Amino acid sequence: MRFSVYQESHIGGRKVNQDRMGYCFTRDSLLLLLADGMGGHIMGEMAATIAMQTIGNLFQQQAKPCIGRPERFLEESFLAAHKEIHRFKIVNNLPDTPRTTIVACLIQHDTAFWAHCGDSRLYWMRDGQLLLRTRDHSRLETLIAQGAIDPSQRDTHPDRNKLFNCLGAPNLPIVEMSRRVNLQAGDVMLLCSDGLWSVLPEHVLIQHLHERTIVRAVPDLLNKAAAIAGKSADNLTALAMMWEGGDDNPSTISTNTLPIGAVTTTIHSTLLDEELGSAQHGNEEVDAFNEADIEKAIEEIRSAIQKSSKIGVKV
Repeated sequence: MRFSVYQESHIGGRKVNQDRMGYCFTRDSLLLLLADGMGGHIMGEMAATIAMQTIGNLFQQQAKPCIGRPERFLEESFLAAHKEIHRFKIVNNLPDTPRTTIVACLIQHDTAFWAHCGDSRLYWMRDGQLLLRTRDHSRLETLIAQGAIDPSQRDTHPDRNKLFNCLGAPNLPIVEMSRRVNLQAGDVMLLCSDGLWSVLPEHVLIQHLHERTIVRAVPDLLNKAAAIAGKSADNLTALAMMWEGGDDNPSTISTNTLPIGAVTTTIHSTLLDEELGSAQHGNEEVDAFNEADIEKAIEEIRSAIQKSSKIGVKV
């Protein structure tokens, strides 16, 4: 594999940055992750951290050197992260469960798969054109799908930030999956939090990532959004990847010489390990999903998705 990747996050006008981002790769597989801890609930940054660490650890365990069943991996890892967030709540005797949105993209053999819960977005671009983006799990998108309001109201409607799906909620998350897509050289994937996409129009994101390298485009976009939002700016985070980026780009990574067992990651373990580990031995009620639980949960999720509108937003 050969790709360029760049990530950056700004705290904006908030006291705490609840956004998290990172990526892992082996010789034949690449995982991009971004989570946005929900500020309306306690310790959103912890929910985002737990999600990142759980999914990242599962990737490192299973990518040997690639994931055998990518769609299944994304579903199971999201459920595992959801469970770990609830475990954290019980271990720390919190009055409420921390919550986070999540978006992930798994790439191997020139093929990409992605999944999300909430309104952290993924954009897939080619030659300055938007091919697909994720559909926000929000009240607004539901109203648009029902034909109750016009899509032109996406940027101004008061319900645009009201979410019905995330990790950490009382109910199981609905893990919305993409179809498999084939990547071409020069394709760009952008994962970002709502602190970025809610401020800048879609065409601005696309234009910057088409006209600039991702190393220049990402900081430019974050600085532009922060300047527009001013003191009220939310946390702003973006992770961009260009497939088969040019060799002259300092951000280009080539994995061809990596040993089969090697894993590189920017998602590092934290002090959460000790706390989460103690829960595994201290309370049978919060044990991780067994195989039967996973099968049942995935069937429920697939059923819920079939009842909702189509995956993604085509442009």
